[in-house]
Amino acid sequence: MADAAKALDTMIKNIEAKTGKTMKQFATIVAKSKLTKHGEIRSMLMEKFGLGHGAANAVVHLALKSDGQSAAEAKGLSSDQVLDGLYTDKKAHLRPIHDRVLQVLASLGEHEVAPKKGYVSYRRKKQFAMVGPKTNTQIEVGLAAKQLPSHPRLKEMPPASMCRYTTRVSSVSEVDKTLEGWLRTSFDEAG
Repeated sequence: MADAAKALDTMIKNIEAKTGKTMKQFATIVAKSKLTKHGEIRSMLMEKFGLGHGAANAVVHLALKSDGQSAAEAKGLSSDQVLDGLYTDKKAHLRPIHDRVLQVLASLGEHEVAPKKGYVSYRRKKQFAMVGPKTNTQIEVGLAAKQLPSHPRLKEMPPASMCRYTTRVSSVSEVDKTLEGWLRTSFDEAG
C-alpha cells in the first residue's frame, strides 16, 4: 500500500499545483457548496476547477473522508473482510466470481489492492482494474487498458471515466480466456 499512498500524494501535489488550492481549501469549498451527493460534488469540481474525473473523485473522498481504504484501515479490516462486506445478503452468491477474478490477477504478477466503498481497485504504477458488485446478479469489472478489441461483452466508457472499459459478469464461467486477456492487457499497461 506504500506505493498507493505515494501515488495519492503525487496526485494531491499535482491537483494543488494545477488549481492553486490546498486540500484543506477544497474541503472548505466542498462544505460551503451545500452539495451532498458525491457525483454532484465531483461534477462541480470538474467544472469549476478543470479537474479530471479521477482527480475530482479523489478530492471528494479526501474532503468527505469517505474513501473505502481509509474506512477499512480505521476498522482494522483485511482485504478478505472488505470483500465479505461487499458481498452480503442478495449479493453473497457473487463472491465466487470475484474470487475467480482474484485468481486471474494473482497469475499476472504483483499488484496492490485498494478497497473502496463499493468495489476494489487493483493497481501497479496506476490502476488497471476495478471489481465489485454492480447489481444483485452481476459484478462489474472495469479495465483501464487504452485499447481493447471491440467485443459484445465490452462497454467503452466516456472519456475521463475511472476505467476505459467495463464488462458485467454473471457467473464464474464468464471469467474466461477473453476476460483474462483484457485483464492481462490492462495489467501490462499499468506497469
